[in-house]
Amino acid sequence: MRRPTGRGVIHERGTPGFDKTVLATSFNGRDPGHRPRVLVEANDVSDVVEALKRARRENLKVSIFSGGHSWAQNHLREGALLLSMARLNSIEIDPESETATAGPGCWGVDLDRALRKHGLFFPVAHAPDVCLGGFLLQGGFGWGGTRVGLAIQSVIGLDVVLADGNVVHASDKENPDLYWAARGAGPGFFGVVVRYHLRLHKRHKASGMKIQVFSQKHLEDVYTWADKVGPEVSNLVEFQLLITPKAMGTFGPGIEVFAPVLASSWKEAREAVAFLSNSPIRSKASLTTPLIPASISFMSLIANFTHFPANAKWCTDNMWVDAPIEQLLPGLRKIGDTMPPAPSHSLLLYWNPHNQPERPDMAFSLEAGKYLAVYGEWKKDADEARYANWATERMQEMAPLSLGVQLADENLGRRPARFTKDTNLARLDQLRSTFDPQGLFNSYMGRLG
Repeated sequence: MRRPTGRGVIHERGTPGFDKTVLATSFNGRDPGHRPRVLVEANDVSDVVEALKRARRENLKVSIFSGGHSWAQNHLREGALLLSMARLNSIEIDPESETATAGPGCWGVDLDRALRKHGLFFPVAHAPDVCLGGFLLQGGFGWGGTRVGLAIQSVIGLDVVLADGNVVHASDKENPDLYWAARGAGPGFFGVVVRYHLRLHKRHKASGMKIQVFSQKHLEDVYTWADKVGPEVSNLVEFQLLITPKAMGTFGPGIEVFAPVLASSWKEAREAVAFLSNSPIRSKASLTTPLIPASISFMSLIANFTHFPANAKWCTDNMWVDAPIEQLLPGLRKIGDTMPPAPSHSLLLYWNPHNQPERPDMAFSLEAGKYLAVYGEWKKDADEARYANWATERMQEMAPLSLGVQLADENLGRRPARFTKDTNLARLDQLRSTFDPQGLFNSYMGRLG
């Protein structure tokens, strides 16, 4: 997807190019068959207020997107007013107070590059073209998250347009209920965030990645070893394993072990990733790289190019899990054996919340030591029937081991699942009835509880 420029625009259903413009709002190249009544590309807050006024006047539901991946295409709803926040992408940085404000349409890679000039850091998304809007609403699993926590923990306030058109500020002091909901409600949030207020962090001095690659025949050995060391890996490292049909360097089915690291010195970085070189299974690796210096921006661009190319069709799903690896291995084997062609892949991330900053009280409340996600990709319409349900089926089979799902890679329309504690979901419902009593905003495509 490309950064939007120019003034705000309104696209009416039935006008030339409408379908193409609507589908271009989705990173996922699938056509769900749903079309909004109107697409409003807001240029400023007043455009948002006017769009909501029209929705109330014409009795239209409102869907919102900022321009990220949105695998499930939650924003594409039949007959809705689709509100694009992609043009609200300004960035303002105050280096002295180590704070910033940014629009929901701001690309993570743009924010990171702007902060780098001041020696500051914010845990932006791993993909460069993921915007702040939806990324932060669902919690924000970004670069350095294993050290600084969820990105939403570094959001100190939000400016929100409510269903009635009023613009309010939400923080722990002002409208604290709205602030609570915005930190984890994801696509079920009942307002339009037009600006984020961010608390920044001191920037790392060293960043890079160490990689190890194994043939898929070593799957059991690799994951058994990973589960022993994973919980104790330094929180400077995002320890992750990818099953892929076309592993780096081998070009066949394999497992790519990634250890991106953000540290205060190169000595600290090398020590944090040394466990890969010192592992008892290193001799089975087809490839082991040294620690490769790389910026966040560069690592993001490479990951996007290799694993998340544009102009593709996707189905994703996920689960939080604390089960021992012995219980996961049958499912992991089946994921590898049935995976669609590359760049389809699975991800197992050792998230290790026990080794992160304590979570505040917020809507986000469900996580575990391990995060497993599957990403099925295809390009031809003829392959839709063959691959469209692959991710859903794999996670459905492993559901007895799942504690719930993460909203970043949600598949709620096809497989409803828990994404927050039941008490938090009940509170979200109560707050929705307070802030959006007429149900102006579309909510989740599916849910349990």
